[in-house]
Amino acid sequence: MGPFDDKIGLVTGAGSGIGRAMAVALAHAGARVVVCDIVRDSAERTAAEIGDAATAVTADIGDGASVSALVETAISTYGRIDVLCNNAGIMDTMALPADITVETWERVLRVNLTGTFLVTHAVLPHMLRQGGGAIVNTASEAGIRGGAAGAAYTASKHGVVGLTRSVAWAYAKEGIRCNAILPGPTMTGIATNASFDPAGAARLTPVLALGEHIAQPEQMADAALFLASDAASFVNGAIVPVDGGWSAA
Repeated sequence: MGPFDDKIGLVTGAGSGIGRAMAVALAHAGARVVVCDIVRDSAERTAAEIGDAATAVTADIGDGASVSALVETAISTYGRIDVLCNNAGIMDTMALPADITVETWERVLRVNLTGTFLVTHAVLPHMLRQGGGAIVNTASEAGIRGGAAGAAYTASKHGVVGLTRSVAWAYAKEGIRCNAILPGPTMTGIATNASFDPAGAARLTPVLALGEHIAQPEQMADAALFLASDAASFVNGAIVPVDGGWSAA
């Protein structure tokens, strides 16, 4: 018997990095998992790694119609959603406020903040009908700092922190808990293809160097799994740094 036996999880950005680790951890703990990623091959690889307990779905979380189809697939396949891990996100160029393009600002906010909202908005009615659920959002150290990323990423992750607290406050009496983890530097592919603004990167480098310890995605997944579990049944609205002490400096 596992702590998530008979539970259904939905993980976005589950094709790689932290999201993949979350999906695998949920499955190992007994859950059946909807593995969502914008890249079909990545979602299918994670689902294949998990096996029969997983269903791969391709979706763009920044698009309302795509999100609706994602949630409809989860419900039609499994009948409920007990755990939602809003993990999908993209990096900005580390540009400072005067240098960021409007296009980059809108793209990063659309995925990181609006996307998190859209998935939450689509899942909440099902959690309300079934009498509860657990939501874990992947925010970032940039959600509590001004100098851990560029302007767009920082604003988006501050927004995720605010959304987390709003959902926790609004639905606590309905049995829905919403918490967030704040990863520090982690071995993940979010910045693999990023092209960084030189001025912003130079300004941010001294701050980023303070978070010199690099975590593995599984360490983020462990924290998320705890927050989603019954062991955290009275934890709601928590914003939890998972950063090896970086935020304590």
